[in-house]
Amino acid sequence: MAMPHDNSTAPAVYVVDDDDGMRRALDALLSTVGYKTAVFSRPSEFLANFKTDSPGCLVLDIRMPDMSGLELQRHLNRMGSMVPVIFITGHGDIPMAVQAMKEGAFEFIQKPFRDQDLLDRINHALKQDAENRNTVARRAEVLHRLESLTPRERQVMDMVVEGAANKVIAIDLHLSERTVEIHRAKVMEKMGARSVAHLVKLHLALIVEAQPPIA
Repeated sequence: MAMPHDNSTAPAVYVVDDDDGMRRALDALLSTVGYKTAVFSRPSEFLANFKTDSPGCLVLDIRMPDMSGLELQRHLNRMGSMVPVIFITGHGDIPMAVQAMKEGAFEFIQKPFRDQDLLDRINHALKQDAENRNTVARRAEVLHRLESLTPRERQVMDMVVEGAANKVIAIDLHLSERTVEIHRAKVMEKMGARSVAHLVKLHLALIVEAQPPIA
């Protein structure tokens, strides 16, 4: 087992493969082109050192004796990990790879493969991981802002995004128009909204994220 070659905050390419030769070759290839790497011979070693909030991607052999790559992927899913998984497969592993894709794997590459093909997939996976983490961070920030609103400000915001005018909001909530204007201004300030259209966009993003996946 080897941990990342440096302590920077750059994303790491994790490699889990029980084949010593393949593991060393992948480590050398990735290090040569400048990736930070962390290589492991067993899934249990990887799990003991992996943190779900660590950026990067995972290059994973699909067939291993103690725990298969597919089993490790399922374990990561249960942990709530979003790390993109690239499976290394043999010709007879295609059905397993297809199942892995159905369960959220990012990509699979079949042996023998060209070094550049693997590097291209890793580069794509790292970009996807960065985008996913940025999306999660943005949503967390919007939720934090939403939680800063008072119950009355939440009522006003809900009506504003539905297109209600201040006069209508005032009547429905039994407030003066001036009070509604004050609440509305506070909502815009706390939510960091540049306009009503921006506020609607923030509100819709939260609703979409909260929707359960379609089975």
